[in-house]
Amino acid sequence: MDKTNQMSEKYLTGALLATVGGYLDAYTYVCRGHVFANAQTGNIVLLGIKIAGGEWKQSLLYLIPIVAFFFGIIFAEIIKEKFRFNQTIHWRQIIIFIEMAALTLVAFLPRGSADMLANTIVSFVSSLQVESFRKLNGNSYVTTMCTGNLRNATNHLFQYKLTKNKTSLQNSLQYYGIILFFIVGAIMGAVVSNIFEARSVLFACIGLVVVFLIMFKKGASPNSDL
Repeated sequence: MDKTNQMSEKYLTGALLATVGGYLDAYTYVCRGHVFANAQTGNIVLLGIKIAGGEWKQSLLYLIPIVAFFFGIIFAEIIKEKFRFNQTIHWRQIIIFIEMAALTLVAFLPRGSADMLANTIVSFVSSLQVESFRKLNGNSYVTTMCTGNLRNATNHLFQYKLTKNKTSLQNSLQYYGIILFFIVGAIMGAVVSNIFEARSVLFACIGLVVVFLIMFKKGASPNSDL
């Protein structure tokens, strides 16, 4: 199943990032006002509902994380262009470091009064991760939400049923595995968040630290733009 030498595309990297993605969704739901900050579809729908109801002030509460996600994508691309040929550190490691710094800030924001700011920062972090880690053994995937992964997993499973191609089966299991790790992360996030509350977001940094370190291994070419 290893189709690439890039550490950013290895299954271990994807599994760790998916776990972090699930963890952060659970964290923002349990500790930051019952919202899912990773995926923006819900925020876009709620933005439309508030605008339709003439609730302009309330609509801004959903517009802010959407804008943060937007700028996170742009910021990730800027980092990529600026450091893609750096021979000391991979540009994705810089992204991971920024994620950790941002989540550390979130840990010290008070619950309630600063929930919107916390969720906005998590949305920014999510966009950095989505934009920077898009391939898993050569296949497109997402580490902070499951809809696309579920679609791809089921499509490959159906193709395997039609063709008996083992590669399709491997791809399907790979996607379902990432979804499973996302669920595990969500379970961990829910349990830990109920214990450590706002500070529990720091536990997500453990997975990011591991990703940061394994990208020093051979295969994480500093000048890769993949």
